[in-house]
Amino acid sequence: MSIDHQVAVVGAGFGGMGAGIALQRAGVDDFVILESEDDLGGTWYVNHYPGLTVDIPSATYSYAFEPNPDWTHMFARRGELKNYCDHVATKYDLRQHMRFGTRVESARWDDDTSTWVLALATGETLTVRQLLTATGFLSRPAMPEIPGIETFEGTVIHTAKWDDNLELGGRRAAVIGTGATSVQLVPTIAREVADLTVFQRTPIWVFPKPDRRISPRMRRLFRRFPITQKVSRFIGWASLEALLVVGVLHYRQFRFTNGIAEKLSIRNLNRQVSDPALRRKLTPTYSFGCKRPTVSNDYYRAFTKPHVHLETTPIERIDAHAVVTAGGARHEIDTLILATGYNIWQTGFPPFEIVGRDGRNLGKWWREAGFQTYLGSSIPFFPNLLALDGPWVYSGLSYFQTLQPQMTIIERLFTELGRRQATRWEVNEDAHRSYFNRMRRRLDSTVFNRGDCAGSNGYYFAPSGETPLLRPTSSVSTARDTKTFPMTSFTFN
Repeated sequence: MSIDHQVAVVGAGFGGMGAGIALQRAGVDDFVILESEDDLGGTWYVNHYPGLTVDIPSATYSYAFEPNPDWTHMFARRGELKNYCDHVATKYDLRQHMRFGTRVESARWDDDTSTWVLALATGETLTVRQLLTATGFLSRPAMPEIPGIETFEGTVIHTAKWDDNLELGGRRAAVIGTGATSVQLVPTIAREVADLTVFQRTPIWVFPKPDRRISPRMRRLFRRFPITQKVSRFIGWASLEALLVVGVLHYRQFRFTNGIAEKLSIRNLNRQVSDPALRRKLTPTYSFGCKRPTVSNDYYRAFTKPHVHLETTPIERIDAHAVVTAGGARHEIDTLILATGYNIWQTGFPPFEIVGRDGRNLGKWWREAGFQTYLGSSIPFFPNLLALDGPWVYSGLSYFQTLQPQMTIIERLFTELGRRQATRWEVNEDAHRSYFNRMRRRLDSTVFNRGDCAGSNGYYFAPSGETPLLRPTSSVSTARDTKTFPMTSFTFN
């Protein structure tokens, strides 16, 4: 039958571009990358709120095969990250494959023709052999369900939909949320607003940020001797990996290291905040690792300014001019900023309706049978589908430690398809079940099972209480598994 493309990739962020590069390496050129936004870059195109930077060292936040010697800081700014996206797309000739302003509404498997039929928001349909979803974790803003929020007469803005024309000078603003986004945002806008109230449900572990400038001399060294940047990348990766493996994945064996991490964060807090009552409010009560920590040198200090207030009393409602907390206290504002993160579990798994073989609905099945994948991307009853941002996929603290093993899977599977001259593949249920059970057993040593995570309210936890986002193995183990998994785990025809 006639098909529009051999492969459709959904998402043109780092994940979608990585998928395109992996397809090229496997000899596949007939692919389309569908992007709902007007340009590529994913998170780094959509987000541009004040203070935005990556929260891990820049050297680790890039494709290993395409290092960037031109980062100007140890923690790259948003503009540099978007420029890096553009550079990668140009070098690997990916723009010719991209369709912008194209939102996928649903995908349905046609078993008779062994194809995926994609329904687009425009009313158009696309028929493809293989489907790769790379929509990312941080793409669907979570809007808080607070009574009366729709009645607020001032400015309401979510950090994921920031208006660069918004003038904050002289405003009385409120920020709802104290996650990683807020940690970057609050100190930045505190320099502009007349009054700022931050509403906190859950405090966050915050560590010092060694955000030094990378000198022109050092950047020249990186360009002339690439091995020096590889060493820098290795040091950054090893530090993050040790933090993850020891502090999160092997908490049962090394819980004392979590205590050390907590003390370092508290020392950072104590250096910046002298008020004991404010310190108590900003100190988490859950174990380090239950929720992703972050870094900042000025977040805590922002709350010591006379015009910045931390409010921990739960919000009861919002009216036309104020946020009203439990007990009736009114906080008069004219600007409401929502730093409430992203809706991962309700709308991210999967990112749109996907119906596979025998009419199995992926979202419904995951919520009934538990979130599960083979190697973080393949699912039985869903032939020719790789969910690159699926459950059990996140490995390491840099997204690229997750992405590059997924690129390996793509390259190996599509190379095997070509070698066999096959058009269809599907993971075997036995291989899938064995892998899934192994991942669940490994959770027993993690901080999620052994630590005190009550009240952490982190996105690692699904509404069911499961923690199927983070793969409970080291990134070294993840890379090894994706390079060595047997092709007998799949059926080809």
